[in-house]
Amino acid sequence: MAKAVQKIKLSPSRDIPFNKLVLAQSNVRRTKAGISIEDLAEDIARRSLLQSLNVRPISDAEGQETGMFEVPAGGRRYRALELLVKQKRLAKTAPVPCIVSEAGDEISAEEDSLAENVHRVALHPLDQFRAFQTLREQGRPEEDIAAIFFVSVNVVKQRLRLAAVSPALLDVYADDGMSLEQLMAFSVTAEHARQEQVWESVNKSGYDEPDQIRRLLTERAVRASDKRARFVGLAAYEAAGGSVLRDLFEEDGGGWLEDIALLERLVADKLRTEAEIVAAEGWKWLDVAPTFPYGHDHGHRRLEGTPADLTSEEQASFDALQAEYDALQAKYEDADELPDEVDARLGELEEALEAFASRPDVFKPGEILHAGAFVSIDGEGRLQIERGYVRREDEIAFVAATTEPESAATSDADGDDQGVPPAQRATITVAGQASADGEDDDSAIRPLPDRLVMELTAHRTLALRDAVACHPQVAMTALLHKLCVDAFYQTYAPACLEAGVRHVQLPGQTPDLNESASAKSVADRQAAWKADVPTDEQALWDWLATLDDASRLALLAHCTSFGVNALFEKVDRFGGSGVTAHGLQRRLDQADRLARAVNLDMAEVGWRPTVDNYLGRVTKSRILEAVREAKGDGAMQLIDHLKKSEMAKEAERLLEDTRWLPEPLRLAEVAPPSDVKEALPEFLSDDEGQAGEIGELEPTQAVAAE
Repeated sequence: MAKAVQKIKLSPSRDIPFNKLVLAQSNVRRTKAGISIEDLAEDIARRSLLQSLNVRPISDAEGQETGMFEVPAGGRRYRALELLVKQKRLAKTAPVPCIVSEAGDEISAEEDSLAENVHRVALHPLDQFRAFQTLREQGRPEEDIAAIFFVSVNVVKQRLRLAAVSPALLDVYADDGMSLEQLMAFSVTAEHARQEQVWESVNKSGYDEPDQIRRLLTERAVRASDKRARFVGLAAYEAAGGSVLRDLFEEDGGGWLEDIALLERLVADKLRTEAEIVAAEGWKWLDVAPTFPYGHDHGHRRLEGTPADLTSEEQASFDALQAEYDALQAKYEDADELPDEVDARLGELEEALEAFASRPDVFKPGEILHAGAFVSIDGEGRLQIERGYVRREDEIAFVAATTEPESAATSDADGDDQGVPPAQRATITVAGQASADGEDDDSAIRPLPDRLVMELTAHRTLALRDAVACHPQVAMTALLHKLCVDAFYQTYAPACLEAGVRHVQLPGQTPDLNESASAKSVADRQAAWKADVPTDEQALWDWLATLDDASRLALLAHCTSFGVNALFEKVDRFGGSGVTAHGLQRRLDQADRLARAVNLDMAEVGWRPTVDNYLGRVTKSRILEAVREAKGDGAMQLIDHLKKSEMAKEAERLLEDTRWLPEPLRLAEVAPPSDVKEALPEFLSDDEGQAGEIGELEPTQAVAAE
């Protein structure tokens, strides 16, 4: 006969007045954790008690029940009810739902307390996200949800953003297929198809870090820190209907602007508007572009303007600002750290004073008629106006107009005796954007494209100019080498002296060349010397004669550097006026020798391989070879299965801090010919071991080059 199964008997529930309850010492929860007692009390006051207390009757010494009950499980709920009683929001005798265990039960109170906490399963984060989303769909404002659950509004926004991720990815997260940090990264965009596409890509490649996910999701957008975005302003962009991606979980610097076409249109419109204002000054032409290439003003005469005089009101304002700035500087001169409000005020004063310092110069009306200006955006996203340039085609008219008697120059404008130029409509030219080169997925390692090599060697030429200008002895050697070659190996028609430096233009260049460290260094040095060099050519000789030797060498190095030409260019195969193969190789060999002399390191001057300047311009095999050289076979194998566009982006990340350089930028080790010394006249040798031989390095330079 089968044995009857003993039925389980549940503990009875009953309402017990609160003043009949006491907190048991057997409650295992001793450490504060989770939501505070105050917040729990507020929640009970709002929605009543959701979970009964677990209690046991208290017996006296004789084993008789006293009518009091201890609470071994549910201590935090008891404390919350106790707080409500103290606040007189709950009556002392208010009935409390309780589960009553039998007195003398073989299961201890401590076991009940422990079991209640151990067997409780925390809510999965995804369930919380979806619950918040349900409340929002029911019409609850985010502020109300935050108040109900005692969290900040930002936390609610974050939870709602996570709940809005693609359902397919939420299912992966629910099955522990991705981490919470990865899910947070996907929330940067609301486009489900794009989220799923990126997840498929990173999941297959193994590069599934949150940063990589964010990078792929935002690759089609422009950072808010981009100078174009700062120029237009996020408010104007959003007002025009542009959308902004924002990361609620990481510092995103203002987010990413998705509509690049809209951004570029707003930039062009704003630049044109600003150009119209500048055109009203009477200029003949204006060139407008977000960025101009390096050397865009070469060949133009630069006019010398004079600072505009301040009105009495402006002078008083300037003096007041300067006095306040000086006073704050003096007051906090010895302070280790400035108070926030003082630091902010100093920033405002600096900006206001800078506005006075950057006021446009005043030019002569007769000069403005034949000159123009460049309108662009500087690196900080501010409007940049470069006034006072005369083009070569306007040079004759400019000279004729500015050399006429003063009276004639000021009376051309229909009898205007104030020197104001006649009204003219300036020609405003908005520069177009360069088109991207097509993608070549050919797996063979081909020679680098000529255009790419031209752009790479433009970077090297500019860096080499900067380096030569910082090495006066090398510049002197280079110049003497040029003079000696002309003197001993060439025949020229009689002349006083035909040595000179021809400014070499850089026809092939990337947009970032103008912002490179070398470009800025050359420009700063040019501006510093220009401030000292006399504007009167007749006075130049006397000024040069007064310079000390160090200044003369530095100036010689600076001027010589402009003639440096390390450019690759297409060979003229038909014997025309272009460079021959022999001539090009001779130029590049000399550039290598000069680079060794100044110890040029293109990685040191800041060149890094990016998608735009190299990786997106070469074949997949070239990309893989670069990663293999810099990081090894293991890193190369991690990306060899990717599409070219994704491979180029991953390679840029992998190569970022490796100092890897493509062949045209590397420092070639070329041994000098052994018969150079014998080919020179004896009187050029130097028994003291100094740099007397053509192309020979000084001892210290030789060590650096090795």
